[in-house]
Amino acid sequence: MPPDPLSAASSAPLAATPTGGDGGGSTAAPAAVEEVLALRISLGDEVVGEVRTRFRFDVARPYEVLLTFHLGRPDEADWVFSRDLLRDGLQTLSGQGDVKLWPAYCPCHGSTLHLALESPHGSALLEASKPRVRAWLDRTYALVSAEQERDCGPTDAQLAALLAAG
Repeated sequence: MPPDPLSAASSAPLAATPTGGDGGGSTAAPAAVEEVLALRISLGDEVVGEVRTRFRFDVARPYEVLLTFHLGRPDEADWVFSRDLLRDGLQTLSGQGDVKLWPAYCPCHGSTLHLALESPHGSALLEASKPRVRAWLDRTYALVSAEQERDCGPTDAQLAALLAAG
């Protein structure tokens, strides 16, 4: 069986690790914030159990987050969506179409974040610890604030030029 890719360390420096490591004492600004969380998952009516999920934020792309779901097979499922969508989903129903997020409370699991994902290959409902996701997200905003993020993307003029060239 191939090694679990989520147990291998990423090649990028980390701002935080699941155990709260200090990144080896480097004084350079970290390039990414990454953490692996166990999410509860159901696929349709079938309850599967837990799926290890890597949450990754890269300062080079501050407006997005990458979730990599390790499904216990050689392939992985990557989903990319906006950091704002994740932030908003911690407070209220957020998203439309393929990705929807919302907060919930479960007597068994406490405060949770639900993620409903749709693709041509099927759908899944996932449940994550809301405090753990919020703590990870807070680390991303400590690295690149919402104000700094706005300065990283293309300007309206650049987008208009891109669309006009289309």
